[in-house]
Amino acid sequence: MALDRDTTFTWYGHSVFEVRTPGGKTIIFDPFFANPKSPATADSIQRCDVLLVSHGHFDHMGDAVALASRLRPAWPCMHEMSLWLGRRLPGGQDAAVGMNKGGTFETGGIRVTMTTAHHSAGDWNPGGETTLYLGDPNGFVVEVENGFRFYFAGDTDVFGDMRLIRELYQPELALLPIGGHFTMGPKGAAMAAELLGVRHVIPIHYGTFPILTGTPDQLRSELDARGVRDVEIHTPEPGGTVN
Repeated sequence: MALDRDTTFTWYGHSVFEVRTPGGKTIIFDPFFANPKSPATADSIQRCDVLLVSHGHFDHMGDAVALASRLRPAWPCMHEMSLWLGRRLPGGQDAAVGMNKGGTFETGGIRVTMTTAHHSAGDWNPGGETTLYLGDPNGFVVEVENGFRFYFAGDTDVFGDMRLIRELYQPELALLPIGGHFTMGPKGAAMAAELLGVRHVIPIHYGTFPILTGTPDQLRSELDARGVRDVEIHTPEPGGTVN
């Protein structure tokens, strides 16, 4: 299961990842530690240098505000999300950095580029009796200190412009949703891996709830059906690490 890129990926179920970089930084993705597969709680996380949230649904935003309030990471995010966070985080408008698709944020030797995702982003706002919109959904291409690049797709269907992500950024690894219903399933993820030209895939957003029925074995079968046999699928158990 080695990537041989001095970077580790620890999965806490659903789309929650803790990434340790070659320079000793910690990146947290979509911190929904309350998901039923997570062996860790948000309170147990002691370091977060960069926080990345793909969109405003509860199963991705989850523990983000509490985590950011306690650990004060750099938080580049969709512009509308940054405006909302500016009224809720210590540090006000400086607590999160608003950006948009195609933009790149740099901190401590790490480059984060925001990409498109095909999904929705509103969630229930009880106080307003309506949905809360925190900006468009997105993915991220991250380049760590040694030049290793990986793509976190967030919640999305497959889309043809993944070919442009390949051409522009050439990620070696993709973290792709496979659960279906709310995102692409294994068939779409197999096409996504082919469009991206990656050699490694970690499936995400599956198995957390009964409605998310896609499996890694189905992804392998769909890759075989497409004649794509040079992609390694990494499937850590919740709390497990790919390194």
